[in-house]
Amino acid sequence: MQPTRLIATFFGAGLIRPAPGTWGSLAALPFAWLLHVMGGFWLLAVATLVVFLIGWWVTKVETAQTDDPDPSEIVIDEVAGMWVALWPVSIAASLQSLPVMDFWVGWIVAFFAFRAFDIWKPGPIGLADQMHTPLGVMLDDILAGALAAMVVAVAVLVFHGMLAL
Repeated sequence: MQPTRLIATFFGAGLIRPAPGTWGSLAALPFAWLLHVMGGFWLLAVATLVVFLIGWWVTKVETAQTDDPDPSEIVIDEVAGMWVALWPVSIAASLQSLPVMDFWVGWIVAFFAFRAFDIWKPGPIGLADQMHTPLGVMLDDILAGALAAMVVAVAVLVFHGMLAL
């Protein structure tokens, strides 16, 4: 497998059927945990930016000779978006000096909210998806991750702040 394809499919997660986007999102979770454990929120944030930029490039390479601007096996965009959705969890854990898995509700909400926004594609997410360019491929998932992050922030506050679960 070519290196660009390996990255675009996130080490083959995008080749799993059915629902490769869901598999890519799931595959992103342990890497987000590892990044947070190794360097907290800032490492996760920098890694998200790096994955976005590399994802943009590999998507451009992988779609250059095809008619499909967004093949389903390309899931590096889901990885970047999933990581954005987890930012509030990582921030909360870092600010409170707690293990990131203490915010387990945020992990669950991040996954489901991100997948919902990525599939539904409301507003600006749909507009980015309609660009039909490598940037659009990456951007729609970043925006889905950002909307999911808002939902996650509320969930973390409610479940781990107000209710102290």
